[in-house]
Amino acid sequence: MKKIIFLFAFMTFGFCLYGQTTYSGNILDSSDKGYLEGVDVQVIGGKETVKSNGRGYFSIQATLGDTLRLSFPGFIEQKVVLGSERFLMIQLQDMARFLPTFEVQGNVYSYRMKDGRLVLKDENEADLPSRKGEVLAGFKEDDPNGGVVISGPISYFTKKARQAREYEKKKIWHSRREGYYQVIESDSVQQEMMEKYDLDSQEWDDLVIKFNQFHQSHEFLDWSEAKVKKSLDEFFRFETEFSF
Repeated sequence: MKKIIFLFAFMTFGFCLYGQTTYSGNILDSSDKGYLEGVDVQVIGGKETVKSNGRGYFSIQATLGDTLRLSFPGFIEQKVVLGSERFLMIQLQDMARFLPTFEVQGNVYSYRMKDGRLVLKDENEADLPSRKGEVLAGFKEDDPNGGVVISGPISYFTKKARQAREYEKKKIWHSRREGYYQVIESDSVQQEMMEKYDLDSQEWDDLVIKFNQFHQSHEFLDWSEAKVKKSLDEFFRFETEFSF
């Protein structure tokens, strides 16, 4: 009987030592101790991957001595060797806490691109004739709340700057269509064409729309007033002779 009990105990110990069992736990943000949801938990060398839930909880099948890999965007990947403890409390470190920091003193400071990175400009660095490529920052002199002004490449991406660029593009586009506007917006040209081809206002509007559609590939860019008027006259003549 003692041999049977010993054999059973040995087999149970062997199963626990070499067989899979359930490991579970909670994953926390090391900075604020909040639960992390969606952390990937995987046994290295295994196929199963689980994710932590809204309470940071996970449960996975593993074997004593296995290594868990925990990964989460923006956090440092962590590996945990499994021991006899079946419930784990694991903290992940936010990568942002390891970024280099610096302190800026004074009313004005500047950065520049160096080796593909944005770096603080050395005060002892010789001034260059051009400040192109720098990002300048400083405090508003007339702002009691200490507002900050940023100029340079960063301002290129602001909403106001994008709108200004789009407005300038539109102005150029309209200026290149000046010959078209001089014809289409002319009351005398409209009256002349309507009388010549016996059109009412609705027919005029319909033909102008078709005229625009016919020339949409180039949109009359850089056309002179005379060229637009000649093309419009030919189009109206063709349409009235073969369509009306």
